[in-house]
Amino acid sequence: MAMTLISTSTASDADNIDITSGIDSTYKLYIFKFYDINGGTDAKRFGFQVNAASQSGFNETITSTHFDAYHYESGDPYGPELRYNTASDQAQGTAYQDLSSGGGSDADQSLAGELTLFNPSSTTYVKHFYATTNMVSNDDASFNAFVAGYVNTTAAVDEISFKMTAGNFTGTIKMYGVG
Repeated sequence: MAMTLISTSTASDADNIDITSGIDSTYKLYIFKFYDINGGTDAKRFGFQVNAASQSGFNETITSTHFDAYHYESGDPYGPELRYNTASDQAQGTAYQDLSSGGGSDADQSLAGELTLFNPSSTTYVKHFYATTNMVSNDDASFNAFVAGYVNTTAAVDEISFKMTAGNFTGTIKMYGVG
């Protein structure tokens, strides 16, 4: 299957990146790739939320799971560890879905990864997703996060928003259609 680049969005000290066009019935699979996402404030998480067609507010209902593996640069005795991150999952929640743990704001503490969204134009089924990110935390640990779940709507989803839990960020997000 070929990946087709649909859009590139770059944040420079921005509050969010909203992608409000290009998600339609052309593809049944959309992949969002994250490059050098760097928060302006330490210990903030990067996440996403969507809008169903003709809706606003980025507050659709999500059920998800979130776990991560981490290891400190210093060899800290509290890591390495694999953990289920209950603070970052949702059970029919409407918050932005965390795709990372708390990142650092230094130049060497950025995030990279990808989010896969399945069949967002379906008006029959909920919208499944999964993501994998890697980032360096504000206390110099490498965190590899794994997130999966679904947006609990059978309405078509046609917009997506990315932001930190607080503060601004820099970085690039590329949206691909796969088909």
